[in-house]
Amino acid sequence: MKLLVVYSSKTGNTKKVAMAIGETLGVEPVAVTENPSPEDYDAIVAGFWVDKGTADAAMKAYLQKITGKRVALFATLGAEPDSAHAQQCLANAAELLGTGCTLTGQFICQGKVSEEMVAMMKKMFPEDHPHAMTAERLARIEKAASHPDETDLLAAQAYFADWRKEWLAS
Repeated sequence: MKLLVVYSSKTGNTKKVAMAIGETLGVEPVAVTENPSPEDYDAIVAGFWVDKGTADAAMKAYLQKITGKRVALFATLGAEPDSAHAQQCLANAAELLGTGCTLTGQFICQGKVSEEMVAMMKKMFPEDHPHAMTAERLARIEKAASHPDETDLLAAQAYFADWRKEWLAS
């Protein structure tokens, strides 16, 4: 069976995770900008950075092109990976899949927020806005700056090693 690991990365976070997953699955990850044909594969592992609560624009367009495939998703985001927001981001991305796809797995870990995004948010939102740069938000962004770390990469590898066993058994 032929497997594709495709990813979109802004700061290098998602690429790091893709490379770790690719190592575990024995495939070379491909950037979404190379536009690999989903038709050439039996299963697709697609990774993205979270933008506005879902997959970034490049991966959003790619996910919509995938039809009739088994798909597993992975993502990086600045928020806590075990938060309701993180789970909603994965659900939102899954809804982008084309017709006939079967979602077979989901993995998410924290990742550094780009300096460009932090600067934009500092300018954009007044103190009373829900996305304002509060002390709590700044602390979360600072914590996220060290991710994905080795623990995150090992967790991704373990998750996709198990996923591969299930995929091959089905």
